[in-house]
Amino acid sequence: MRELGDIEKNEGQGFQFPGSFEVTAMGNANANLRERVTEILREIGLSVLEASVRERSSSQGNYVSVSVVFNCPSREKYEEAHAALRAHPDIRYTL
Repeated sequence: MRELGDIEKNEGQGFQFPGSFEVTAMGNANANLRERVTEILREIGLSVLEASVRERSSSQGNYVSVSVVFNCPSREKYEEAHAALRAHPDIRYTL
């Protein structure tokens, strides 16, 4: 798998900073991830767009995915957001 920094940047395409980005975190359904995801992003200094928060349960209800849009000033902060979310013990994946 390639690192984000290895992706070539084409003008008008790809990540442009600063900008608004969506992240989806997936994990245990009983972990209150809807609130925890926004807390984690705020703890690292990112601004979350509250109206963007969406939650979806798995077919058997064991897992949940939480998607949220946040404003991000730099690629470093974007990568920090993913790392902070993945560090949480109840979050299994981020997209």
